[in-house]
Amino acid sequence: MSVAFVLSGGASLGAVEVGMLMALREAGVRPDLVVGTSVGAVNGAWIAGHPDAPLDPLARVWKRLKRRDVFPADPLRGFLSFAGQRRSFVSSGPLRELVARELTFERLEDAPIPLHVVAADARTGREVCFSEGPALDAIMASSAIPAVFEPVVIDGVPYMDGAIVNNTPISHAVAKGATTVWVLCAGYACEIAEPPRGALAIGLHALSLLLHQQLADDVERFEPQVKLHILPPLCPLDVSPADFSKAAALIDRAYRQSRDWIAAEHPCLGQREFMGLHDHGGGAGR
Repeated sequence: MSVAFVLSGGASLGAVEVGMLMALREAGVRPDLVVGTSVGAVNGAWIAGHPDAPLDPLARVWKRLKRRDVFPADPLRGFLSFAGQRRSFVSSGPLRELVARELTFERLEDAPIPLHVVAADARTGREVCFSEGPALDAIMASSAIPAVFEPVVIDGVPYMDGAIVNNTPISHAVAKGATTVWVLCAGYACEIAEPPRGALAIGLHALSLLLHQQLADDVERFEPQVKLHILPPLCPLDVSPADFSKAAALIDRAYRQSRDWIAAEHPCLGQREFMGLHDHGGGAGR
């Protein structure tokens, strides 16, 4: 039996995945391989590089994060981007420095637990799964949110956020031979009274809505093929994927919910039902 952890994108909601990882570690669930997209690639790289370490250091990184550490404000760059003179609104430099500080291996193939990260060819939209090569470049490519960050060039090819093509890459875990797949989905804000303020926040929120529906379809597709465990996303949730101030609460809540779910007799079939888009106003809730 080969066990895979699959981690989705979700920007600041990646804190949810940390709580899920804590619950899995406590339950004695260990991965044989890790597949991640976007912030899931960042969290996945930490797990792949620290197979037996406590998760408290990762949680501390998340709890210290400020929005400026990931999305630094740069009015001039934003203006030049709007004028067509730059490909991104903010520099990826601070995020790259953060990821580099936490990485324990230089190349993907050297990770203690095999790590695979998904990115999209910025020219063709082709989906690419990196399993070898410079780890930092691959993770940054997988996290290069279009228009927010510059595409990352690897071997002459520009790559952008893998969430565009496969936000929760169950397919790659199955292709790599996993027979049991634990899916850690950062989720989306389903309990906001109005759309988030700010161009970045509304853009990330819209993207999370689009990509969550993709996961619901993948769940239905892969349930008959492998033993699929979808850790339920937090619901209701009113945190924007651009808001890093709620990391501590998200980690704690995700840990407690995941711990209880793992301990219960959770289903491995029909899980699409709790993945559908919904709201907690006048729409259909869970």
